[in-house]
Amino acid sequence: MQLMKKREKEREQLEQLKQKIAEDNMVKSNIDKKFSAHYDAVEAELKSSTVGLVTLNDMKAKQEALVKEREKQLAKKEQSKELMLKLEKQKEKKRKEEQKRKIASLSFNPEDEGEEEEETEDEDQDFVTFGVLDLPAKKKLGKNPDVDTSFLPDRDREMKKGNTIQNFLQRALEVLRKDFSELRSAGVEQLMYIKEDLIIPHHHSFYDFIVTKARGKSGPLFSFDVHDDIRLVNDATVEKDESHAGKVVLRSWYEKNKHIFPASRWEPYDPEKKWDKYTIR
Repeated sequence: MQLMKKREKEREQLEQLKQKIAEDNMVKSNIDKKFSAHYDAVEAELKSSTVGLVTLNDMKAKQEALVKEREKQLAKKEQSKELMLKLEKQKEKKRKEEQKRKIASLSFNPEDEGEEEEETEDEDQDFVTFGVLDLPAKKKLGKNPDVDTSFLPDRDREMKKGNTIQNFLQRALEVLRKDFSELRSAGVEQLMYIKEDLIIPHHHSFYDFIVTKARGKSGPLFSFDVHDDIRLVNDATVEKDESHAGKVVLRSWYEKNKHIFPASRWEPYDPEKKWDKYTIR
């Protein structure tokens, strides 16, 4: 009888001890809701790992050890979340810096530091300079916009003799995909190339326009170098010898906006049709 009373008393003390430990930890954490599941898990672990009769001191030590272990796990989980958030912020910061660097590289500042341009490839190859897509060059000296540099080789803006519009659009798609999400699932057949307000078919080559000295509605098709800063507002009524920048658009965008300027001016290229007179209407 005395042994049963002693065990009953120890059991009551154990319950009181468990309750006291739980209350103390709840006060220290000051976040009751967050750790309610934590203590339920500790109690479940304590029950599953305790077999037979144990002394009060052993039970207390075991419970404290389980509580500490559980808190360590929660702390590691919180640290892992904070680390993931920090890494995401760093990636976003790097992406914005890279985007700013690409925009800045289009300024062609002659004072930019970098390595000299690499030597040209086989001199026997014929190239056609098109100047439609300005690809940012890494670690290269910029060209002075006040000086005629058309005679200099330019790997970023050169096409081999015989390359078609489709070849150019394929290369443009590879470069632009990382900056424009709508192009990630697009194929080259879904792109359109617009030059001098004419929709150029994919099978034509740049060399075709040079040989025939073809013209569009607003300028020559055979000249692909753009000397003026296209970001500035110029007088569209004044005809110039320089070519205008070509445009690369999605066919779906054109279908939605072909009734709106400037897409309303565009029409398919017809080699039989002559555009000797400069027009902006």
